[in-house]
Amino acid sequence: MRPKLFTREILPFTVSFAALAVVTLLLDATLHYFNGVWIGRYLGIAGTLIILFSFRYSLRKRKLIQSGNPVTLLRRHEYMAWLGSLLILVHAGIHFNAILGWLAVAAMLINIGSGLAGKYLLDRARKRMLDARQAMLRQGVPESEMEERVYLDTLTFDMVKQWRAVHFPITLAFAVLALAHIIAVFLFWGWK
Repeated sequence: MRPKLFTREILPFTVSFAALAVVTLLLDATLHYFNGVWIGRYLGIAGTLIILFSFRYSLRKRKLIQSGNPVTLLRRHEYMAWLGSLLILVHAGIHFNAILGWLAVAAMLINIGSGLAGKYLLDRARKRMLDARQAMLRQGVPESEMEERVYLDTLTFDMVKQWRAVHFPITLAFAVLALAHIIAVFLFWGWK
């Protein structure tokens, strides 16, 4: 029996996003409980650096760097972006004193949602295409006919891969807002 759509695709997406929220709340509550709220101020720096290091995958994918296995770098990108986002969310806490920071957090959350949606959409499209090919191979369909039959699936898969065209501008918006927030912090920081 094949796993249901809910447990195979919707649940992992939801759990990943919910885990980010729950772990953020637990870490923030722990910092408050132990009077370590000041630590949250510096978690934003660590989170930003981790997210920046996660972009090694993007550099490799665009052939700006040559080292590293793309699949390994993609997995690291996913985990590092999640961890960096976690630290930034703890950094943001529930303090509503900086609208620019909150705009950056909102853009980051949209970016995370976009990245997770793209990941699961691409996985689903890839698996569907492979399943269709395997079924045709089992039926003994000739290669030339197989290519004809999966042509629309291939076009659909290519369209789904274009989700990056949406993810990139969201990432750019997050980067601009985060940079503006960082600059504002340096301008208005109490440098006593």
